[in-house]
Amino acid sequence: MGNMVVLCYLAGINLVAFLAFGEDKRRAAKHLWRISEATLLSLAVIGGAAGALAGMHVFRHKTRKPKFRFGIPALLVLELMLTYRLLWTFCIG
Repeated sequence: MGNMVVLCYLAGINLVAFLAFGEDKRRAAKHLWRISEATLLSLAVIGGAAGALAGMHVFRHKTRKPKFRFGIPALLVLELMLTYRLLWTFCIG
């Protein structure tokens, strides 16, 4: 049961992060109010790094900014290690 909660959370937050990158790119193209970089990075920090990275590449957005280019993949590695540890400790082991 616990592993399903973790996996559902991760699926949801990654979907939100992915969509946020797409929406920010859309708004940038139309010169509308933008989603802040802090919000985009926060979504990655709270578990949405995979969705953020996918959004960066699918929408070609924020790929030149070093804090996104290097920070998001680094967060993804950390999140994968943490997720593995959580699932192993509380759900499998």
